[in-house]
Amino acid sequence: MIDTVTLHAPPTPSAPALVLQPWSTEDIPALVEVFRDPAMRHWTSAAIENEADASRWIQGQQRGWAAGNRFGFAVLEQGPRSPRAHLVGNVVLKEVAPGKPSAEVGYWTAAHARGRSVAPRALEALTDWAFDTSAPGLLRRLELLHQLDNTASCRVADKSRYRLEGVLPATPPAFPLEGHLHIRRRDT
Repeated sequence: MIDTVTLHAPPTPSAPALVLQPWSTEDIPALVEVFRDPAMRHWTSAAIENEADASRWIQGQQRGWAAGNRFGFAVLEQGPRSPRAHLVGNVVLKEVAPGKPSAEVGYWTAAHARGRSVAPRALEALTDWAFDTSAPGLLRRLELLHQLDNTASCRVADKSRYRLEGVLPATPPAFPLEGHLHIRRRDT
């Protein structure tokens, strides 16, 4: 099991720094608000309609940390006039298993934060952490999957140096359309 950690992505000229921390019950109201966006319901498999749904989802993230096979982070941003950080996204390292040389990454960005490089910056912090904290040489490859028609995810993969590896067949219901497989190796 990996101890709980907090990751950081530095500010850019046009955006404040990001803080990535494991999901907590304090994130429930913001998570419900983020999932009011129709695009979130379209591109993610989570069904979060209310605080009970959000609580169950966060408990699932916490179980992943405890089991050591899924490491989800709330991506938070603190504005210059805001005393509290606010939720702008999610990144996750998943499908982690002892002795397995690959894992998968995933992410989403809240509607109010799209177009500000939140996902690429958060994904870069997660990628560095994943490769840096795994046993030397053990985790050698990270995989990023998205539906073929999700062009925003394709741009995030490119910006984050995840190279297009191939096209995957549809696997309904999770992936009703063909998808892209992007990869990033430890040495890139």
